[in-house]
This record gives sequence, structure tokens and C-alpha cells, in this order.
Amino acid sequence: MQRFGIIGGGAWGTALALVVRRAGHDVVLWAHEAETVAAINGRHLNPDFLPGVALDDAIVATADLAAAARADALLLTMPAQHLRAIGTGLAPHLAAKTRVVICAKGIEEKSGALLSDVVASVLPQATLAILSGPTFAGEVARGLPTAVTLASTDSAVGQQLVAALGSRSFRPYFSSDVIGAQIGGAVKNVMAIACGIVMGRGLGDNARAALVTRGLTEMVRLALAKGGKPETLMGLSGLGDLTLTCSSVQSRNMSLGLALGKGETLGDILQKRRSVAEGVSSAAAAATLARQLHIDMPIVFAIEAILHHGAAIDRVIEELLARPFKSESEIA
Repeated sequence: MQRFGIIGGGAWGTALALVVRRAGHDVVLWAHEAETVAAINGRHLNPDFLPGVALDDAIVATADLAAAARADALLLTMPAQHLRAIGTGLAPHLAAKTRVVICAKGIEEKSGALLSDVVASVLPQATLAILSGPTFAGEVARGLPTAVTLASTDSAVGQQLVAALGSRSFRPYFSSDVIGAQIGGAVKNVMAIACGIVMGRGLGDNARAALVTRGLTEMVRLALAKGGKPETLMGLSGLGDLTLTCSSVQSRNMSLGLALGKGETLGDILQKRRSVAEGVSSAAAAATLARQLHIDMPIVFAIEAILHHGAAIDRVIEELLARPFKSESEIA
């Protein structure tokens, strides 16, 4: 694997372009925005999505999906809710058995489908893998030490990707559990919004720690129901990502929750942002999936109610605190 295509010119896609270059490979980055393509090719910067980071001169940007698809491996970094449409556009240009690594984190809102199922339906010729874990794009871009999960049901492909992308500062750990890796990456964003609300309402660090812990239980519950492994949720793509996203306002999702907790409306928050907080869509999608599978996810249901049904934050908090006491070890 010498040539990588990256689909998505946001902060995460740009950071991964630098990861690929540090590993010694060629990279073509597809971006939807013409100004992003021009800035990367002309000034070796992406000021709209990853300001202050100088890019390797060898990173080539394009607005042509076909050009980016001519690669040994593709990294899909676009927002999760755009994955089906962009994947459909890629389909005519993708060679058989091309390695396709899903680097987005989410669940399709309309269908409740995991992103691997979405990609399998629109790119059946691809060989799939998942890259997930605790990753702030700015730190990855600057070459700070980062560890991630790289999951694939094909261990040979997974190990090839680990070897191709790994470096001293970017350390992938292989997993065969593509379901657990995706559940962790998607649901932790919902929990980050919840933690932001807790902090915005001034409920304290005790409450945030409790929410993270009970949120992890909900993640495990959903993963088990979908056929994932509980130990995956104790790793980088579960507990690791949850810890990072729920402890720093660098997180788009936690900062959104913080603003909600302080009284701002969701519409006003989103209007001021260019970047996507995946937890907004994932809250609705995870709640829908939980109901389909007949499992209880009270924190996810609470955030869905606040974001998508206009529920009052203080009332939702009171309802959560009034729930019956249960055994801590109860998962099902």
C-alpha cells in the first residue's frame, strides 16, 4: 500500500493526510470545498478546518472523487451522515478489493445502520476496516503521541494497514471487532454532549464521573446487542475515546453540551459552527437502534429528548436522578 486516498478535507482528514505522509506514503485528499483544495495545493494550509498547522508539500488535494479513488487504500473521514451519498459517488471509480478504512464516527440517523453496513451496501467491492480511538485532530496533525484501534474482520488486511499507517507517534492496535469499535466511536459523542451539559449546569465533577461510567455501561449494552465484544469497549475505541471526549472542551461534542447547559439553544450553537458535532445525529440514531433492539439506554434517550424533542434540560436531569436504584453490574 503506497498510495492513499482520503475522502474528506476537514480537520480529521487533513490530520490523517499528515499521518500517511509521516509513514512514507503518497496521499491525495478529496475535499468538497474548492477553497480548501486551493489552500492545500497553493499554500499548504487548511485554514478553515485545521488552522495553524503547516502541511507537507507532497499532500495533493483534489475536488475529483475519481482521482482520490485511484489508490491502494481509502480513508473515509467525511461526516457520518454524508457517508452513503459520497460512497455512492465513489462506487464507479473504486477498484475491486480496495482497502476502505472508515474513520468517521457515527450511526446513520435515518436507518440506524452502522457505518460498515452503509459502506458495504454502496461499495460492495471494498475490503473494509475501521479506525477509531481517542484522537483530537490538532494533536494528531502536530505529531503528538496517539494510539488508535484498527479493526477488521480480515486479520491480514488489518495487519497490513497497521504496518502501513503506524509510526512512532501514531500507534494502531489491531482488533477483529468492527462492531464494538464502531459503537464506541459513535456513542461516546452522545456521552460527551451529556457531560458538557452537566458541566454547563454546574453539577460538578462527581456527576460527570458518574455519567461517564454509566455511559460506558450503555455503550457495552448496545455493543453486546449488536454482536460486539465487551472487551473492545474497555479499549481505545471505547473507554479511551470516551475519556478523551468527555474531559476536554476541545471536543466539539462536549463544548456543544457545555453551551446547551449554559442556556444556549441548539440552533444558535450550530449556526455559529462550521465543524460537525457528530453526537447530535448519533443521539437520535443510537436511540432508534436501542429501541429496535429493546435495550435500555437512559442517558442516550435523555440527550435525544433534549436535542430532538425540545425537552427541558432540568426536567430531563430530574427524571434521570429519579430512576430506580439497580445493581451496578447489571448490563442487560
